[in-house]
Amino acid sequence: MEHCAACGTPEQQKKLKAVIESSRSTPGCLMHILQEAQAIYGFLPIEVQKIIAEGLGISLSEVYGVVTFYSQFSLKPKGKYRISVCLGTACYVKGSDKILEEIEKQLGIKCGECTEDGLFSIDSCRCVGACGLAPVLMVNDEVYGKLTPDMVKGILDSYKGENK
Repeated sequence: MEHCAACGTPEQQKKLKAVIESSRSTPGCLMHILQEAQAIYGFLPIEVQKIIAEGLGISLSEVYGVVTFYSQFSLKPKGKYRISVCLGTACYVKGSDKILEEIEKQLGIKCGECTEDGLFSIDSCRCVGACGLAPVLMVNDEVYGKLTPDMVKGILDSYKGENK
């Protein structure tokens, strides 16, 4: 297979093909392979899904159906710092929509996008189970609660500072 940017590096393709080869005989292996592929690439572009479909001898639509059904999988690249703003009822009532707007303003991207430098991506979620801390956002696995829009810049700056 020839190299294409969306397919990743030859090393990534080699790792993915090794995962497919070692798992293909296990019934129900698609979820495991998709999780491994996302760990290798950071997301699951259609080109990677094609490699998986071909490797397992299944249709691309079957792979795509699983990828788009489960929220753990992403069709777009994610940043080094994945920001997730809770828009569940408790957080929304306490202003999480304003938190999301402020993050979008500070980073110059919209929900579902990634900054050009690959540092940050923004998503929303329905509940992180920290309703008592509403409104809440997460950066990777770190939870920030009882937020106000004026706290956003400081949180983002702390992550930008790590990368200077």
